[in-house]
Amino acid sequence: MQPAGMPVYDGPASVPAGFGPAAVTVGKFDGVHLGHRGVLAQLRELADQRGLTATVVTFDRNPLSVLRPGACPPSVVSTAQKTELLAAAGVDAALVLAFDQERSRQSAEAFVREILVGALHAQAVLCGRDFRFGAGGAGDVELLRALGAELGFSVVLIDDVRADGGTGRISSTRIRDLIASGDVSGAAELLGRAPTVRSVVVQGAQLGRRLGYPTANLDPARLEGLVPADGVYACWAEIGGTSYGAAVSIGNNPTFDGVPEHQVEAHLFDQDLDLYGATIELRFVRYVRPMRRFDGIDELVAALRVDDATIRTILDL
Repeated sequence: MQPAGMPVYDGPASVPAGFGPAAVTVGKFDGVHLGHRGVLAQLRELADQRGLTATVVTFDRNPLSVLRPGACPPSVVSTAQKTELLAAAGVDAALVLAFDQERSRQSAEAFVREILVGALHAQAVLCGRDFRFGAGGAGDVELLRALGAELGFSVVLIDDVRADGGTGRISSTRIRDLIASGDVSGAAELLGRAPTVRSVVVQGAQLGRRLGYPTANLDPARLEGLVPADGVYACWAEIGGTSYGAAVSIGNNPTFDGVPEHQVEAHLFDQDLDLYGATIELRFVRYVRPMRRFDGIDELVAALRVDDATIRTILDL
């Protein structure tokens, strides 16, 4: 999906010859959290001051998926979600590089010459003091400055954006851990927005409809974003630009046999919509309770009524 108003290039060859000159920053930007947005705000300010194009270089996957697959964590957002969030943060353009074996072997100097200068015509590069780049992380700020002096760009250092009154560094790892534990409200504080997942609605077993609580089942093969821990959540569901309050359950619904694990399904309050084939985005507001097995349908329906009332209160419906 191409974010409205922001070009996304899928490799250096796709960047137009007249692009730039640019102010550039490089990173994974997984989640585009408040720390990232602090960096992007500085990028935007610098670009405006110097009349440059604010540009982000990022990757189509976590480099660890190639370098150390066994140590690679799940992504907080999909590449499409990431580029949409970059656009919303005021970035002018994004270059999304395919991180493969060939890219992993590219030297630091070759990366600067091909990407930063050759494709993007960088005049300013923003990075942290611990920035590493190129094969084996051989490139550092000192090398970047030396290449900048030779190739005509300046290096601007940026500071970490911190949370918790300045005591904790905002990181995708912290956010990932919070979402994985079900603490979506804690993750939202570091993201600066609610954690989200989205997918296409597919037909399920229609168990909820028989209970008076019809649900929209999200296609697990097309899920974007990091799915929180199993449980019931208060959410906003966005479909076609309209938001609806929703109770969302994640898990295998242990009251019934044969339900696939980690099924994500949303009950939209006071709605009777034909959603099959529609794209739905779920914004997680608060964890409500764990999944549990109920002793019969009546006990399950009673719990759903309590969930309904609790979530309506949380969402102020």
